[in-house]
Amino acid sequence: MANQQLTIVARILAKPEKRELVKSELIKLIAPTREEEGCVNYDLHQDNENENLFLFFENWTTRELWQKHMENPHIAAYMEATEGAVADFSLHEMTRIG
Repeated sequence: MANQQLTIVARILAKPEKRELVKSELIKLIAPTREEEGCVNYDLHQDNENENLFLFFENWTTRELWQKHMENPHIAAYMEATEGAVADFSLHEMTRIG
């Protein structure tokens, strides 16, 4: 399983008054991440009914390369810029089975 493609589903719920800040900071992550080694896709979505809810759907060639991504400066910059602006966050590491 170690060499299987890894799917990440990250759910970010912004505080209503911080939605535009969180959204702009999430968008900043897209271009540099798509250039990273191992990134198959890195797609950001916004919920049609709850505009405070964002979802990243990502695929990585290996878990190790995704972990390397999580240590990049643009991730740290996002975390700093959005400190206190996110109401809830969950991350799911998944494996495609069909």
